[in-house]
Amino acid sequence: PVLLHGDAAFPGEGVSAETLNLSRLPGYQTGGTIHIITNNQLGFTTERQDARSTTYASDLAKGFEVPIVHVNAEDANACIRVMQLGVEYRAKFGKDFLVDLVGYRRHGHNETDEPAFTQPAMYTQIRSHPSPREVWGARLVEEGVVTADDVKALDAEIAAEFESIQSATSAKDGEASGEGQIVTPADSGDGIKERVSADKLVALNEQLLVWPQTLKPNSRLAKTLRRRRDAVGDAGGIDWGHAEALAFASLLVEGTSVRMSGQDIERGTFSHRQAVLHDAETGETHTPLQHLPEARGRFEIYNSPLSETSVLGFEYGFSTATRNALVLWEAQFGDFVNVAQPIIDQFLVSDRAKWGQTSSLVLLLPHGYEGQGPEHSSARLERFLQAAAENNMYVAYPSTPAQYFHVLRRQAGGKKRRPLILMQPKSLLRLPEASSRLSDLSDGAFMMVIDDAAAASNREQVKRLVFCTGKVYYEILAKRAPHVAVVRVEQLYPWPSEDVERIVDLYPSVEEVVWAQEEPKNMGAWSYVAPRLRVSTGNAMIVRYVGRPERASPAEGYSAAHKTEQDRIVADVVAPMEVAGGSRRRSAVTTQ
Repeated sequence: PVLLHGDAAFPGEGVSAETLNLSRLPGYQTGGTIHIITNNQLGFTTERQDARSTTYASDLAKGFEVPIVHVNAEDANACIRVMQLGVEYRAKFGKDFLVDLVGYRRHGHNETDEPAFTQPAMYTQIRSHPSPREVWGARLVEEGVVTADDVKALDAEIAAEFESIQSATSAKDGEASGEGQIVTPADSGDGIKERVSADKLVALNEQLLVWPQTLKPNSRLAKTLRRRRDAVGDAGGIDWGHAEALAFASLLVEGTSVRMSGQDIERGTFSHRQAVLHDAETGETHTPLQHLPEARGRFEIYNSPLSETSVLGFEYGFSTATRNALVLWEAQFGDFVNVAQPIIDQFLVSDRAKWGQTSSLVLLLPHGYEGQGPEHSSARLERFLQAAAENNMYVAYPSTPAQYFHVLRRQAGGKKRRPLILMQPKSLLRLPEASSRLSDLSDGAFMMVIDDAAAASNREQVKRLVFCTGKVYYEILAKRAPHVAVVRVEQLYPWPSEDVERIVDLYPSVEEVVWAQEEPKNMGAWSYVAPRLRVSTGNAMIVRYVGRPERASPAEGYSAAHKTEQDRIVADVVAPMEVAGGSRRRSAVTTQ
């Protein structure tokens, strides 16, 4: 790899230090990267003394024992020799090498910028100084290598070549790239992989419970993992981590490789994954997913450094270059994805529209309000929904391990490569009510909307139809009343309008449609859902919001305050109809 840096950006942008830190880590090392600082001694209009606290722009690399060579950009021969040295160093040692290419910026930062406004002395010298091309040409003439006419001829030849290249590039502007026209209707991710039989899943489960006789894992952990043998039986009880392991195992034997990274991802922040077993005495490790007898794909899992921007950038790039792999990045808590927002904004959501490339990267973002405060609650679902357009990604909030199993397999088998944003649970990871049975994995498929099965026998009695996502469903379910049906929207983008409309039509006596969420009103899915849900109900009813009011902070900082708000939301959802205000049928003139 070759990375180009600005002299102001290299010491100024934190991602530079993060990238250097990745250089020798097992999951990210590339065998050495050549860094070039295109040093024009100016950051827009900021002088060197205002841009960094070090003497040289390259000093950051000293902490990583990277060789640094400063070279005069006007000396073409020295530049070539330095690059040869860098390539040879990388080849021999497999480590990074940095070239500080010291030059200057002849013109302004852009077409309208006048650099003499802020650097008058420097630009008085620059404007009277010949360009590097002229300096090099004069030197070659002086040394008798070429004549002055040769220099002019070569100038013209190179200029003509540049013009040709630019003309060819301009001719391609506006042409469709990649998969052609971007479409907007909702889809379920075509190319869904075939179902996996129950017998196959049982066999894979058994293989995942085998480790070397010499390995002595933590006794409590070994006991927990062995419960997975019973969970695929009649008793059921497949939890989140178990369903994930079975999804990965099924993909590996089908020939799809799986790569995962993130902070604490081998164990899982909530100790739910345990993909890598550690000997309790020696620390020796064993990864069952890497030892499946029939595996044709490769399984990689790496605990990442305490970084989001560089790691997500790395995984995004990896997913664009690796077509036959399911690549996943997990945030330690969903909130921490905030630190990777530049990668999301500039690449992930706009990769086809802006860059003409595709990615199938999966973001696993633990999300949910368990009274742990604002920094451990919200993965900012609203931000992804605001950025969702032109079918650029999938945004889902699965409520069961089986749904998680199916959406992972759908993502691996989809012909349309799109990033998948998954809101992940915390308290649901081991909640018995949220567990799945083997038949849910072997016989089912990912459902974008899940109807209320308990209301199927008395749909005529249902007066309030409640739509929601994720954890709050189970809290409502525990308090539900006969006049309420609770429907889970598992895929938010693209919006599953047909599925929602079909379910609304099943309830002929509904007087009120409610969207319930635990996030504040200006966060979560409400702003995105409201107009779509109104259309999906045929604009026949007012769609009422139940949740937290608009807030500046994502969540309460005190568990008691959290519980009070959570109880109020659930109580409002299941309240008798007269308390909620009676009939909510929309008249011909009613507006919201």
